[in-house]
Amino acid sequence: METAVKGGNPMNRKTIRISEKRQLTIPQKFFEALGFSTEAECILRGNEIVLRPVREQGGGEFAEQILADLIAQGFSGDQLLTEFKKMQKKVRPAVEAMLTQAEQAARGESESSSYEDVFGTEEE
Repeated sequence: METAVKGGNPMNRKTIRISEKRQLTIPQKFFEALGFSTEAECILRGNEIVLRPVREQGGGEFAEQILADLIAQGFSGDQLLTEFKKMQKKVRPAVEAMLTQAEQAARGESESSSYEDVFGTEEE
């Protein structure tokens, strides 16, 4: 297994074969290091494919904020749980859209926004 350096960070690299049925095997070291289970997420990013483990719960880092907002809106009981699940499913696509916009801005393909443009100022 080769170790390459990209941007100053060591990166493990291994060439793998693709079968006639387009199947590939994730090297065991990578599989275990990243915590793969039975599913992988496959993302086309520019001219590369990114494989990463599917996380069971997405958006957990925003759970407290989501719950506080829903409670403030008057939701409770089963209705709170239903609305929470709906909102939590929207977190990952929203973050991915923000990352796409940031990548486009970094490449000069779109306008960039400042922190204040996105989140406002503390006085607001």
